[in-house]
Amino acid sequence: MLNSRYAAPAAAFAVPLFLYGGALVSQYGFGLHPCEMCYWQRWPHQVAMILAALALLLRRNDAAMRALTLLAAVAIAISGAIGIFHAGVEYGWWEGLTTCSTGATGPVSLSDIMAAPIVRCDVAQWTLGGVSLAGFNAIFSLAGAAFILSLLRRPGRAR
Repeated sequence: MLNSRYAAPAAAFAVPLFLYGGALVSQYGFGLHPCEMCYWQRWPHQVAMILAALALLLRRNDAAMRALTLLAAVAIAISGAIGIFHAGVEYGWWEGLTTCSTGATGPVSLSDIMAAPIVRCDVAQWTLGGVSLAGFNAIFSLAGAAFILSLLRRPGRAR
């Protein structure tokens, strides 16, 4: 599979799929509600999955497949960069958001506000070995983007 010309776009689809899926499992399976910056990290993964799916659909056009895969890798790296920023806020290395934010769109009632879980961006809800979910997203996103880029650099791959 790694020698296939489809390895890079397949990885560009799989990496954000697993990371975004993990975020949804932590939210809906384990009750770890996301803060605003958690949502920021999810958006690039959603974009990357769409770009990678388009790359695989356009596999007959090598230039388009390569360009879309490259853009997907960049989107994954952007999620990792946001993860670094978020983890730094959680560890107190720098200041994060200074205003209140909500994931709600449209009119919000008082009962909606009272029922919403309060999730702070500067407090990690869960850690493993001192690394928060934002930190893990940064690590896996940046490693995944580097892996995809290395697959794209292989001669004759995704060209």
